[in-house]
Amino acid sequence: MRLAIRDVLALIAGDPQADRAVPPTGFTARLTLFTAAAMAFLAVFAMALSLATGRLADRWSEELARTSTLRISAPADQAAAQARRAIAVLETTPGVAAARPLTAEEQRNLLEPWFGPDLPIDALPIPQLIEIIEEGSGYDPIGLRARLQAEVPGAVLDDHTRWREPLVAAAGRLRMLGWLAIALIGLATGAMITLAAQSALAANAQVIRVMRLVGAQDSYIARAFVRRFTQRALMGAAIGTLLGMIAVFALPDADVAGGFLTGLGFRGAGWIWPLLVPPLAAVVAFLATRAAAMRTLGEQS
Repeated sequence: MRLAIRDVLALIAGDPQADRAVPPTGFTARLTLFTAAAMAFLAVFAMALSLATGRLADRWSEELARTSTLRISAPADQAAAQARRAIAVLETTPGVAAARPLTAEEQRNLLEPWFGPDLPIDALPIPQLIEIIEEGSGYDPIGLRARLQAEVPGAVLDDHTRWREPLVAAAGRLRMLGWLAIALIGLATGAMITLAAQSALAANAQVIRVMRLVGAQDSYIARAFVRRFTQRALMGAAIGTLLGMIAVFALPDADVAGGFLTGLGFRGAGWIWPLLVPPLAAVVAFLATRAAAMRTLGEQS
């Protein structure tokens, strides 16, 4: 614990003498900056898509949960009478705010994506659909089905359960995959920074040997590498995060791209989340560089 606190204080304060052991520019510096920036950019997008997927699924699920559909399958001469009886049943059902039969035009619009705009709906035996709008905690679907079976034999109730449950399950999996992607991005960042740190340590073996001859301890030398690589990772991640936030902000809205893109990106306080990426990248770089430096310095002893 004391060692970790000392490393953090040294990371903030710095040591110009020790920093000379780490080249300020070169391949490892560019690699660390590019890796941190690219991974931060991807992390922002993974975070945005993960959060947006949850919001989108919650909205769809809520909309489906507040409405149901009743389908009347009956001969043409009985359909109107059964629809009236069904509406009478629904109007006396607790939890039902309103019930109305869909017009022929509305039913045609529902079928148009599958059958085209020229569907002769008047010539086809299409069931009458009744839209049910719930209120409060909703109605009891089991009890309502029992009443409908007794009073309106041709009525079939669809409470959208089969639509909601797969949607919620899919949203949960997508959110999990989004956070898993962020974790993998963090691991990949740590791996790349570890390789860069090991390369820098190997390239400066002669300088490290001289520092040891004048009495420098491995922990003193390691702190110089940790400080430089952590600063590079923080700077690269800040650049990548900024670019990612700009790209997310520039995503088209629903009016331009259609309903599927509704809610993509961050909303309100959600813009705080990507600001956590640079400090997390710095923590990953700190841990990865410190472990790589101590291991490599031990091997060079």
